Amino acid sequence: MTELKYSSAELMIINAARLLRDGDVVFVGVGQPNLACNLAKRTHAPNLVMIYEAGVIGAEPARLPLSIGDPTLVSGALSVVSMYDIFTLYLQRGNVDVGFMGGAQIDKFGNINATVIGSDYNHPKTRLPGSGGSQEIAAWANRCYLMTPHQKRRFPEKVDFMTSAGFLDGRKSRQAAGVRGAGMVGVVTDIGFMEPDENGELILTALHPGRTAEEAKENTGWDLKVASKLKTTETITEKELKILREELDPIGIYLKGSG
Repeated sequence: MTELKYSSAELMIINAARLLRDGDVVFVGVGQPNLACNLAKRTHAPNLVMIYEAGVIGAEPARLPLSIGDPTLVSGALSVVSMYDIFTLYLQRGNVDVGFMGGAQIDKFGNINATVIGSDYNHPKTRLPGSGGSQEIAAWANRCYLMTPHQKRRFPEKVDFMTSAGFLDGRKSRQAAGVRGAGMVGVVTDIGFMEPDENGELILTALHPGRTAEEAKENTGWDLKVASKLKTTETITEKELKILREELDPIGIYLKGSG
């Protein structure tokens, strides 16, 4: 049997897709989370309800949407409403099960930075796109996931700027802040999977086949704890890769050149 070859991006997208449950209502972002959601809908979660920030509910895109305002999202959708309605009547009321987050940095308590790199906000080393709707999604979605390459610069002990709240400085801090959502419940990387412990600190709970806990620790900016029962993620399948490459992103918009 020929061993399947896949990139780190494909590995993360497929494992992120597996986190979604059939019937979930998911707030879909652009880029790789977009691929993950559409892959889940074409495999184990046909009843996934995809919501896009521009106001589309129950999207059934015939092709991979390139942005939250792509016209393919409207055809066959359950409803099209205002952006205000999406955030107030759906997200803040608790009608969104999953938010897929992105960012340049994520710290040990799942806080996300998508605003600036560097301690000086007015004169940063790098200015990033900013929040968009991510701070509201992080606060009000019933659970949130993030997918990002496992690199030390992406996982500092403390973010340079908190764009979206994870557990702040621990679960009690998030509870005291009054936000309803469960926060960052999982981070998919190209090494494995991290989940918050009882205090909200991200720990390594699973590894992809062939990867080690030492690799994860070396590429994390804090002393990463390892679960006592470390799991191994399921092997990537030919079906998942075929859908990803041939149906969802055949010209490599998000997959081309990924390591």
